[in-house]
Amino acid sequence: MTELKIQHLLTLSYLLSKGAKYNYVSITTSFLGKNIKKSQQAASKHLLELEQNQFIERIINGRNISVKITSKGFSEMVKLSAILQKSLDSSPSYVELKGTLVSGMGEGAYYMGLKGYTKQFQSKIGYVPYPGTLNVRLDQKIHQEAIKQFETLNGIKIKSFSDGKRTYGWVKCFNAKLNNSTICELIILERTHHDDSIIELISKYCLRKTAKLKDGSKVSIKIPINS
Repeated sequence: MTELKIQHLLTLSYLLSKGAKYNYVSITTSFLGKNIKKSQQAASKHLLELEQNQFIERIINGRNISVKITSKGFSEMVKLSAILQKSLDSSPSYVELKGTLVSGMGEGAYYMGLKGYTKQFQSKIGYVPYPGTLNVRLDQKIHQEAIKQFETLNGIKIKSFSDGKRTYGWVKCFNAKLNNSTICELIILERTHHDDSIIELISKYCLRKTAKLKDGSKVSIKIPINS
């Protein structure tokens, strides 16, 4: 049995959108090529190959071409759709980061204790964080790139505020799990002295003690993504 080729999916998808499951639809190869982002020659080849493999039927009258998808062609599209849907449904709905525990500069304790932050933390994430952040260095490029997407995700927003002397930036919190067991929050800061390889975690408790960690410990962090 001949299987549907990847390069033909766009052509069949376009034909389906035009009603070719039940009807013969009139089409030109130049118009088809334009809509599937291929050349006229490639579109013509697609139609010929699809017909040869009995995925479509064609009626040619001069320069006019009418095309209908066969039951075989439609069946193959349904199979592929089911495979794709299964893959989408089973895709892990979290981001996993891995890195090494490092010491911070001690600023986390100061900022986490500011009243402008603590009031919002209590109302928005349900607790006032332990005074200090857990700093993790993302050693691999793949994790350093993965963290960047959180800049555009919403998270739980802790608004910026001013104490009359200076303005403190916003903080975004994302529910996370450290080493598959310890509940915490990944925080994304509007302003930070760290480079892109360092992430910070907060918790109601001291994460170093709760998770039994020390500088140099290898850790993993999973952050659920609400799609």
